[in-house]
Amino acid sequence: MSISLSSLIFLPIWINMAQIQQGGPNEKEKTTPLKDLLSRIDLNELMKKDEPPFDFPDTLEGFEYAFNEKGQLRHIKTGEPFVFNYREDLHRWNQKRYEALGEVDATESEPKSFIFMSEDALTNPQKLMVLIHGSGVVRAGQWARRLIINEDLDSGTQIPFIKRAVDEGYGVIVLNPNENYIEVEKQKMHKQSSSDGTDEPAGKRERKDKVSKETKKRRDFYEKYRNPQKEKEMMQLFIRENGSPEEHAVYVWDHFIAQAAAENVFFVAHSYGGLAFVELMIQREADVKSKVTAVALTDSVHNVWHQEAGKSIREWMRENCCNWVSSSEPLDTSVESMLPDCPRVSAGTDRHELTSWKSFPSIFKFFAEASEAKSSSQKPTLTRRSHRIKHEEL
Repeated sequence: MSISLSSLIFLPIWINMAQIQQGGPNEKEKTTPLKDLLSRIDLNELMKKDEPPFDFPDTLEGFEYAFNEKGQLRHIKTGEPFVFNYREDLHRWNQKRYEALGEVDATESEPKSFIFMSEDALTNPQKLMVLIHGSGVVRAGQWARRLIINEDLDSGTQIPFIKRAVDEGYGVIVLNPNENYIEVEKQKMHKQSSSDGTDEPAGKRERKDKVSKETKKRRDFYEKYRNPQKEKEMMQLFIRENGSPEEHAVYVWDHFIAQAAAENVFFVAHSYGGLAFVELMIQREADVKSKVTAVALTDSVHNVWHQEAGKSIREWMRENCCNWVSSSEPLDTSVESMLPDCPRVSAGTDRHELTSWKSFPSIFKFFAEASEAKSSSQKPTLTRRSHRIKHEEL
């Protein structure tokens, strides 16, 4: 280690000086050349004497690492996790290598995901709205495919939320929490070039390759004729740092939302999206509290007990969140909750997939009141016609 090396070199020098200084006057004169020598020694340069240069690869393949089908970083040859102490007694070099690996971006062949953002999502100084859908087959910008297919785009997609948000001066970020992996054919994933025959003449090797391709073509044709509906054996390659909705929410927060200029950030999270938001709060509590003004949940499936959300998180949710749940009661009517977190009110429908669309006008009103309350240091309230519901009553 560089620190240990510094101690081992530096300590004996000072001990020798102390021993010399114990001598008489003549001995004191002899210390002058030694002091001159010490003054010219650069300890940092001394520690670097046997240190390799900080010349590191810029790709994962260069480091001989790759992510496996579980999204875990493993060494290509050994299959072992990342080893920090790659070179013994060279802590500084190991640290620089570790930092260089962390700077490596996604490779061309690495699975990737995406999100949608308005042009001013990161630069809007006032307001930013973040939309998170639930679990299942839905993708970015959708609430429920059933509604899209059987009813209309307004109820089944996030388009109305996006349009109104833009009209009211919000920047918008649309998360994509269900795209956690890509599927590839297992045969292609495990296909490796044969190592034997590398010393064969080029002509002979080309003939062998041609015969092999023709044989495979005939076999594939036979298999397709014998069983035309046979499904290919697939495997999942997880997307780095986005292997679950919870990971995705944290990743987008760290790389985008946390960097946004907006003074007020608002979340709309449906179903499992609410659970993902609570997990984000657990992992980034201080940051979320400082940046997020209000959270609208629609029939959220989060559970503060199972997710082990702390008391401070539960208290913040009581003051800054509202959950519009499926209920036959009129819109915004208070609904009793067994959990000590955010207030629950009726979404005006008993259909889970419709809760976001039916609570659409109330959510924007809630955000407007929350923003106004923040500027005047007051708590927001929910209103429905002439009936006013205060948070403490919920």
